[in-house]
Amino acid sequence: MNYPRRLSSGANNTVIVLSDTEVAKLFTGDTRSDIGSEAEKMRFANTVNDLVVKFVRLDYSDELQAEMLIMERIRPIDYRAYEIERRELWYDVFADELTQLHQAGFVHRDLKRPSDLDGLAFDNILLTEQGLRLIDVGISALKTQVGERIFEKYLDVERDELIKFRDYFLNR
Repeated sequence: MNYPRRLSSGANNTVIVLSDTEVAKLFTGDTRSDIGSEAEKMRFANTVNDLVVKFVRLDYSDELQAEMLIMERIRPIDYRAYEIERRELWYDVFADELTQLHQAGFVHRDLKRPSDLDGLAFDNILLTEQGLRLIDVGISALKTQVGERIFEKYLDVERDELIKFRDYFLNR
């Protein structure tokens, strides 16, 4: 379906603009993802720090026939316009905040997109006026949901992706 004010579309969902301050991730039919679970993971991460996009509310659009996960609107800026020294500082803050999320029991699981998916590498990490931010927590995991062993496996992958992101962010 072609939605008005579309920002992006992924494998299962489309994100549209609702207002100057809010966007909605649309859930229609069986998208193989759970709006409630995604909202809960966002809420959890938002209690730790400001790295993950802010959860606003869940709603339903009769017009679009879609469940909506409503989030703050983030306006990305191109990091390549900034000096390496500034990018290093942004990266350090990002790595610290990601570590805080890990210690609290949250792992994003999609810093670097799988190679078989469309899109750019690291396109879930956006530079904003407030620094680097994470979007799309659809496949993220909470340690309380998946247990210690699986959570540690996810952390190992994410730590490797964080190292790759540093090189990408600083040297591109």
